[in-house]
Amino acid sequence: PALPRFSDFTEMMRALGYPRIISMENFHTPNFMLVSEVLLWLVKRYEPHSDIPGDVDTEQDRVFFIKAVAQFMATKAHIKLNTKRLYQADGYAVKELLKVTSVLYGAMNTQGGEPADLPEEDGTKFKFDLGSKIADLKAARQLASEITSKGAVLYDLLGKEVELREARTESIARPLEINEAEKVMKIAINSVLEEVQKTKDMLNNVALDEASLEAKIEKRKLELERSQKRLQTLQSVRPAFMDEYEKIEKQLEKQYSTYLEKFRNLTYMEQLLDDQRRTEQEMFEEAANMLRLIQNRLKDEEQHLLKSGGNDDSDIEIQEDEGSDSEGDLQITRHRISTEALLQGRVGTRIVGSMQGGDMEED
Repeated sequence: PALPRFSDFTEMMRALGYPRIISMENFHTPNFMLVSEVLLWLVKRYEPHSDIPGDVDTEQDRVFFIKAVAQFMATKAHIKLNTKRLYQADGYAVKELLKVTSVLYGAMNTQGGEPADLPEEDGTKFKFDLGSKIADLKAARQLASEITSKGAVLYDLLGKEVELREARTESIARPLEINEAEKVMKIAINSVLEEVQKTKDMLNNVALDEASLEAKIEKRKLELERSQKRLQTLQSVRPAFMDEYEKIEKQLEKQYSTYLEKFRNLTYMEQLLDDQRRTEQEMFEEAANMLRLIQNRLKDEEQHLLKSGGNDDSDIEIQEDEGSDSEGDLQITRHRISTEALLQGRVGTRIVGSMQGGDMEED
């Protein structure tokens, strides 16, 4: 909802010389950036040399900014601001902003400021005059505080006047004795002379200390010059073992390059050896898995042949008479024997040969 004094706020800001135009739609939703900009501008307008930071990027920076502005207005202008409403940055924040703008607007009217529809040049002139008057206001506030403190001290002293009146009357009524006054003056003169003598002694001690320090400085300078000359001589002289050192250093560089080359070759050969061993291991495992599969398949065939042989004895006898059937059984038996021999040889030793068969059919 629109606030009843929102139009007053816009008019006051325009009269104070705010560079932007503020409308009612700016505060329908929370607009913290605009509120922070207005607050910072009002603070700078009230005191140009204020050091309030204008960072409002994070939540912590915003809270610090609101607290700093509220503390500044409370201490400098005696204006109490509601920080919660200012942090909301909506229409309720305008009520808090009006507290500051009304004070500045009233000060402008009191000093006989020009109306709001003056040209821009007059507005800048008014800004300058307002800044100077603010400085005068600070000086007047300081003088008022001093007057208050001095008045309190004066009141305390006047309260002691009753007791001091009798002592003052007695001192005035008592006749002045020349001898006593002379005695007091001599004591004062002696004390002053003692202080003068102490001051002279201190000056003499300072002179002695200065002379001793200068002597020490000269001594250190001489030691520094001797050390620099010795350093130059040492740098100019070449050590006796320097030639041998350079020769050994060159040999060391050659040995190091040879060592690096051999180390790289050794590392490469070890890698090749590891790759070869890994390949052989994989081939061996693959061959073992294949032999295991073949062995299981042969066992299944053998069991199947044994079962068929025990159940069909008559059929086997009949097939033995026939040449083609007996020849098939003979080939199966040979295949079984050769496979078992292959398995035994594969497990026990390494097989060397080719995959081609012999010339004879029996072989």
